[in-house]
Amino acid sequence: MFELSAGELSSFSRWMWEKKAEAKKLIVSCTSLVHPQYGLYSAFMGGFIYTLLGTSKDVTLGPTAIMSLLCFSVVGGQPQRAVLLSLLCGLIQAAMALLRLGFLLDFISFPVVKGFTCAAAVTIGFGQVKNILGLQGVPHQFLLEVYYTFYKIPEARTGDVVLGLLCFGLLVMLMFMKNSLDSEDAPPCTRLSRKLVWAVATSQYLCGHECVSVFHLFKGQRNIWSISFHLFAFCSYLSWSVRNALVVVAASLVAFSWDAYGHHVFTITGETSQGLPPFMPPPTSDTMANGTVVSFGEIVEGFGGGLALIPFMGLLESIAIAKAFASQNDYRIDANQELLAIGVTNIMGSFVSAYPVTGSFGRTAVNSQTGVCSPAGGIITSVIVLLSLEFLMPAFYYIPKASLAAIIICAVAPMMDFHVVAKMWRIRKLDLLPFVVTFLMSFWQVQYGIMGGVAVSGVLLLYNIARPQIKESDHGALVMELSSGLSFPATEYLSHMIHTHALKASPPRSVVLDCHHVSTMDYTVISELRDVLRQFKLQDVQLIFSRLQPSVLEVLLAADLEGLRYTHSVEAALLLVESGNLLDD
Repeated sequence: MFELSAGELSSFSRWMWEKKAEAKKLIVSCTSLVHPQYGLYSAFMGGFIYTLLGTSKDVTLGPTAIMSLLCFSVVGGQPQRAVLLSLLCGLIQAAMALLRLGFLLDFISFPVVKGFTCAAAVTIGFGQVKNILGLQGVPHQFLLEVYYTFYKIPEARTGDVVLGLLCFGLLVMLMFMKNSLDSEDAPPCTRLSRKLVWAVATSQYLCGHECVSVFHLFKGQRNIWSISFHLFAFCSYLSWSVRNALVVVAASLVAFSWDAYGHHVFTITGETSQGLPPFMPPPTSDTMANGTVVSFGEIVEGFGGGLALIPFMGLLESIAIAKAFASQNDYRIDANQELLAIGVTNIMGSFVSAYPVTGSFGRTAVNSQTGVCSPAGGIITSVIVLLSLEFLMPAFYYIPKASLAAIIICAVAPMMDFHVVAKMWRIRKLDLLPFVVTFLMSFWQVQYGIMGGVAVSGVLLLYNIARPQIKESDHGALVMELSSGLSFPATEYLSHMIHTHALKASPPRSVVLDCHHVSTMDYTVISELRDVLRQFKLQDVQLIFSRLQPSVLEVLLAADLEGLRYTHSVEAALLLVESGNLLDD
């Protein structure tokens, strides 16, 4: 009775993961504070488009908590504007891909990303406390939300609180069960069961010798205790794998049971639109509740800096995920092609009422762990989401908001990686500055937090360019070793150092500029060097360039600097100074 074909197991495990994925997409749409069906509207287009344009076998595109928070901060829970935002973001992303501007993402530093991620986790997590308490009329701005959540605690609904805490406790219990099976100190039979159960519970493509049915393992056991142990391991890991779906289903059954007896003790999701979204262009105007028509220009103006920020963050998140899994699985991606795939997905998604999407780390990790071989797996996901939209939407009516809130809190908790603060403190304390600025300003407005962090990172970067490290040593003449390229921000600093340590010394000293690490030199630097060479000549001392790279030497020769002297080594330059002869090399 334990015999099942690989195909049957594959279908079963695919079904489990898609049910879990649908629950996640519904949860993500609640995070963005638009109507729940918009999470599913945003979930299926990426599977089709990425199959055609994507270059990573693992990446899946869809709604994520981070993008949902960013979108809400811009559109304020107005779904029509979120759909228009998707179109505009897609156009910007596609244009960046065609112009090969992906390098701009490199200017968003790791501390900024981490500061934003930690702040987003706190914002999203605390934003769900009101749903666990069953509170109404709480503002969405974070600082006001904190105040009114505590202010309205006496209005908490007992049913929502109890159900939310039970769901939260169940999720935490499943996490500890999973971690206990994951322990490397566990007996060999436990670790074997863990691997076999993981293969069955998450497998999307079971084939040949790569997979072994856990049921064959049960069949080979003769001891009832051994069978029970392996069955417990299977159930534990299976429960962990589909934990969100289990919690949603169980909570919905509880809410339905109470409602059937006329007791409305839980705040439920309520009516959601059934059926596929209509294929039509996104709205270019909006009508307010008082009948005022908001034009396209006014809507775009209202997006503000978010219109530049959201495309960048979507690209950054997706490219980072794609690069991570490409490195892990030993293949390469085309960054500009990835940008095009995301852009086209958002453009086409706007025609089916989707809001902006990006790469999902969780779903991408599942793809990677299950050995997916191409992006075509996204087609199956998209088809199942479409079927769910057409036939299963009424089942979402009784989902309690408290259960969704518990799942969201558990989902974003791992994003609060404050261990990175200790690492940055130990490695380079100055990197904490953009992290802290991003983290704190994100509680005011998310887009301001990221912009502030990028600005601080830019200032630190420009400071390093404007103040290059200059290593000095005394060998009769003053040897100044430059550690990086010279560009116009560093001109004044270099001139100041030369004047202070050589020309204004008593007596004035000759200088050897060791340019071994200098790979660039612009016109502003050349102009300043022309003046410096003139002053060295007036002081009757020498300025000699040493170990010039060919590209830099070519620039200096093209400038035709009067009094230019250069050698191929520092030793030769020192001999030249010592001899007092002005020789051309």
